[in-house]
Amino acid sequence: MSDRYTGEAVIRRVLTDSKTWAFVGLRDNPARTAYDMAQLLQARGKTIVPVHPEAETVLGEPGVASLAAVSPAVNVVGVYRRAEHAGQVADEAIELFGTYGPRAEGEIRAVWFPLDVIDEAAAGRAADAGLDVIMDRCPAVEWARLRLPR
Repeated sequence: MSDRYTGEAVIRRVLTDSKTWAFVGLRDNPARTAYDMAQLLQARGKTIVPVHPEAETVLGEPGVASLAAVSPAVNVVGVYRRAEHAGQVADEAIELFGTYGPRAEGEIRAVWFPLDVIDEAAAGRAADAGLDVIMDRCPAVEWARLRLPR
């Protein structure tokens, strides 16, 4: 994997400046990594949007069945699906962010592929569409590594 999607400045900006994260694959299952990451980011002041076909309420937030159904303007799409599904989610994120119109200066529009979710082609498409891309990184680990405030 290239270092193109692991830049510290981008990771810091996405973690500190984002407000709303759509967690694709998030279910009401505390045994899953997506649940842990959503809970951590929610505790750090982020709004989370659970995205799963069953549209479950997770951590007190109502779920939606797809990214296309996300109503608030999200800043980050977390791809909490297996790597073989990452391309489809990245393409949906590109489409979602494209509906927002031109990107304002400093506006966060990112796709986050967590640990072991690696799809260079999908990441490349998202980056070529103007999105910030973080791949094979854990938000909790990066938050601690960068010594960001809790």
